[in-house]
Parts: sequence; C-alpha cells; structure tokens
Amino acid sequence: MFIRQAQAPLRFFRTTPALRCPYLTDKFETKLVTELAGPDVLDLHDRLTDSGFRRSHHFVYKPLCDGCRACVPVRVPAEEFVPGRSQRRIWRANEAVHAAVVPAMATSEQFALFSRYVAARHGDGDMADMDFDDYRAMTEESPVDTHLVEFRDGGPAGRLVGTCLIDALGSGLSAVYSFFDTRQPRRALGVYMVMWLIAEASRRRLPYVYLGYWIGDSPKMAYKVRYRPIEALGSAGWERLA
Repeated sequence: MFIRQAQAPLRFFRTTPALRCPYLTDKFETKLVTELAGPDVLDLHDRLTDSGFRRSHHFVYKPLCDGCRACVPVRVPAEEFVPGRSQRRIWRANEAVHAAVVPAMATSEQFALFSRYVAARHGDGDMADMDFDDYRAMTEESPVDTHLVEFRDGGPAGRLVGTCLIDALGSGLSAVYSFFDTRQPRRALGVYMVMWLIAEASRRRLPYVYLGYWIGDSPKMAYKVRYRPIEALGSAGWERLA
C-alpha cells in the first residue's frame, strides 16, 4: 500500500508475528504500520487519521488481523454532541476540576498516576511493564502537534487526577491515550475527560474528536458508543453509528 508524498511514496509494513489480542479472547492481532515523516507530516497525519490510523510515537498503525474486523474507527461530531442524563450528572460532579493544555513533556507526577491507572485497569497488559523512560517516549516522541491535558482537583495547583495525550489535527482532536484516578469510580473521570475534549474541539471550531477503535464485544472498548452522535469508518466512508 502506498500514499504519494511530495518526495517519495509512503511504505506500509505488516507487523509479525501475530500477538494475542488484548481485547478479544482467542484472537490474535497484526497491524499495518508506517512512519510519520517528511515535509508534509502534518497533512499526512490528518489524512491517515481520517483513514482510520492511530498514532504511537513516530508511527501510525491500523489493525489488519486475519479473519477479524472487530476494531472500528470512531469519531464524535463535536458540535452535534448531546450528553445523556448520566453524562450531565458526571459533568456536574466534576465542575471543580481544572483542565490545562500543557506541553507534551513527561513528569514524575504524571507517571505515578499512569502507573496506578495501568495497575488497576490493565495489569495484565504490556503497559504494566513500562518504566518512566517508556512513558516519556510515549509522551514526548511525536512529529506532529501533540500536547497533554492535565486535569486537577480544585484549581491549577490541585492534585492531578487525570491526563490525556492529544494530537491536534486539521479536522479535530485525537485522543491518543488517557489515564486517571480510578479510586473514585462514581466521579467517572474518564467520561468527564472525553466530554471535555468534545467541548474543547467545539471551542476551537474543530469538527471531530477521534476516539480510536470501538470494539462492540470488548467491555474495555464498547463504551465509546455512549458519546452520541458518533460516526464509524466503514467501506463506504464515515457514517453515523449511533
């Protein structure tokens, strides 16, 4: 597969060997991968995101698994988003949270929160083995317009309760990775953070928030259809999912 750039065609590679899927039992995953580079890297990132790719470090990837197409790229039209009753309650419950967009630079405070989150939610996954250098690479290695959003209780100097790594695109904001304090489940900080991103995209007059892949049979990924309306990328392009 090739996408023509100004200087050279873009080469895609399929990862091998297949690894066990972290979301679906008895499934194995492979990915289509390419490097983000070149003089038009921002435009390239926009086009690849619109084609269903996700960024990690200097690379973008897309699932390409034998016999499985469960991963569906989804995005929320920011201006059309209408929160449901429980989402409105969650927004009110977190009114005291202060959000700030900061440079994509790793801190020990973020890493401590990240480590607690991974241990609570993904203790059996690859991220459980990440050290600070791994976290810093995930955060800081980016050839595109990348920032962090820090969420703090009570004000700019408050306790860090959530962090989201985001890419700014011509067509919206892409939520690369987020983590939060899981010790207060009733606050549903993860839900609040997504709604904040939708509100921020609307404030910037950007049409979409890209939420990665929706997997209907995975409890970890099925929640994304709760942000409505939501669009999914299929063979006919982006279409309304719910």
